[in-house]
Amino acid sequence: MKQVTLVTDGSCLGNPGPGGWAYILRFGSRVKEATGNDAHTTNNRMELSAAVEGLRALKESCSVELITDSEYVKNGITKWIEGWKRRNWRKSDGGAVLNVDLWQALEAEAGRHRIDWKWTKGHADHEDNNRCDELAREAAEHARRAGRQ
Repeated sequence: MKQVTLVTDGSCLGNPGPGGWAYILRFGSRVKEATGNDAHTTNNRMELSAAVEGLRALKESCSVELITDSEYVKNGITKWIEGWKRRNWRKSDGGAVLNVDLWQALEAEAGRHRIDWKWTKGHADHEDNNRCDELAREAAEHARRAGRQ
């Protein structure tokens, strides 16, 4: 099974507002960077989209070290999702879980791989996380510029 590192990040200019997501995928000496954006979204949707799209980019089952600076993503997929599903996508307080479409997509993509979910402090000393942040902000800026035309 191939061992890869996937670093993800999302950004939003306003919340909600124009947003962007980015990932960096490393396999041996190979590196792939990708981004996407949405004209009107939230930061949490962009964080989730980065993880979904990064995992979707893997063409075969892999052992993945997935690094995110989003506790929402890490805790959601590793701690909260089973309870949400048992409660028909309701939080423990009875409120509806937001972003169900992306949680379901993330669960499906994650199910194809063996994933070690890791959290890193954002805007700190993790080089790939800082680069992902830069790419996601650029993607969000692109969405903002495109929305003005």
